[in-house]
Amino acid sequence: MTGAGVSTVQVRLPVPLCTLLGLAERTQVLDVDGPVTQRSVLDALEARHPALVGTIRDRGGERRRRAFIRFFACEEDLSHTDPDDPLPDAVAEGREPYLVVGAMAGG
Repeated sequence: MTGAGVSTVQVRLPVPLCTLLGLAERTQVLDVDGPVTQRSVLDALEARHPALVGTIRDRGGERRRRAFIRFFACEEDLSHTDPDDPLPDAVAEGREPYLVVGAMAGG
């Protein structure tokens, strides 16, 4: 569901964040109220796991993506898209996960 109401979505976290939270499962199932966007999914994730506040997005007013964190859905890199754009229907309907991925750098 991409409109109003509550949608159940899957969010797959990187291992270091699961370790931080003491989670055995990397995939978290969340209820998202209203339109399913990156912002609403991450808001729901941070509401359930307050220890994540400041780890995926900065704590500032715009809550921008932190360096070395990427977002994917349906094999598409959404890291630089508007956080208020609707996520694909497959994510909003719980058929595909929204992926939070720790990026790598170096040579």
